[in-house]
Amino acid sequence: MSQPTPEAPYDSGYDAPEPSGPIRIVLVDDQELLRTGFRMVLNSQPDMAVVGEAGDGQAALDLMRTLEADVVLMDVRMPRLDGVAATRELVVRGERPRVLMLTTFDLDEYAFAALKAGASGFLLKDVPPPDLLAAIRAVHSGEAVVAPSTTRRLLDKFAPLLPSESEPAPPELTVLTDREHEVLLLVAQGMSNAEIASKLFLSEATVKTHVGRILMKLGLRDRVQAVVLAYETGLVKARGR
Repeated sequence: MSQPTPEAPYDSGYDAPEPSGPIRIVLVDDQELLRTGFRMVLNSQPDMAVVGEAGDGQAALDLMRTLEADVVLMDVRMPRLDGVAATRELVVRGERPRVLMLTTFDLDEYAFAALKAGASGFLLKDVPPPDLLAAIRAVHSGEAVVAPSTTRRLLDKFAPLLPSESEPAPPELTVLTDREHEVLLLVAQGMSNAEIASKLFLSEATVKTHVGRILMKLGLRDRVQAVVLAYETGLVKARGR
């Protein structure tokens, strides 16, 4: 899996917010040396500031009650409370920060669970600094880091292997118009806004509007979550099912 690049951001369907001060970042990882390295890279940027650190998921949740952050870099495997559970709790709380999950191995089996929990994407821990910075800026501006095609490959590989969770059923897709249903299907198939616009003979602006309405109606944070929902509802089937 290739890392996200600045040239190909993943459009969430929403307009980016106006910049207002540096991006406030919280580092959550049980390896202090890794946090130190990330902190040095991030604090060297004029538009970024590390405002807090934690060594496990529970400590991160406690910390987030005492400060405001925009982006959380969250490790997956940690003591006491793992990153997936911590991310899920942040989403339940309605906290503002967007979560970038950190994984050690490409296509870690926890990545799907992280996206389902509410993470806006995932990165390898050995991500090159330029890609790390681009990913943080993309997430802060309302985009998602994982490209649609990468998300689909991940879901195709891991969705059949994951046990179903005891949680409420996803929202019914009947709340969508026929056109929105059509757009969601194409998003789930890994198409960009430009590709969807070309296929449906629409403008990119119109497609972006449709995507934004889909996210609003289904109560989703970004397009990654829309792809996950499309698989869960059977709109798109993972290969091998």
